[in-house]
Amino acid sequence: STMSFSEAEVQSARGAWEKIYVDAEDNGTAVLVRMFTEHPDTKSYFTHFTGMDSAEEMKQSDQVKGHGKKVFTAINDMVQHLDNTEAFLGILNPLGKKHATQLKIDPKNFKIICDIILQLMEEKFGGDCKASFEKVTNEICTHLNNIYKEAGW
Repeated sequence: STMSFSEAEVQSARGAWEKIYVDAEDNGTAVLVRMFTEHPDTKSYFTHFTGMDSAEEMKQSDQVKGHGKKVFTAINDMVQHLDNTEAFLGILNPLGKKHATQLKIDPKNFKIICDIILQLMEEKFGGDCKASFEKVTNEICTHLNNIYKEAGW
């Protein structure tokens, strides 16, 4: 399935993403901390986070910071390829397969994390920023769900 982003959509999505990616570690950490706080069951996938109950503790954790940065780096790679479905899926496919087969992460968690990224964008940069990026998160989640189906979920 190919993605249909117009040139204008690609540009505005990249512009929106750049704003949040400038502080990739801080914003990536904020997204994960919010996810773990609002959806505590998501912590069960990260054995080293399970003992952490306070948001403060999580914010200080090198592992939370490291994974937040990883998530943001992966999305950043995809954002560079919104106009090239093959390259986009070249990044997303191995990630999706790994989360489905090795890590066995419930796919609903991708929607949760994408929604939190959009929330953060809206809080920091307004509704237009969020709107410009919504199509990207929808594509990511749609393709991840397809990868999961192929992996037998």
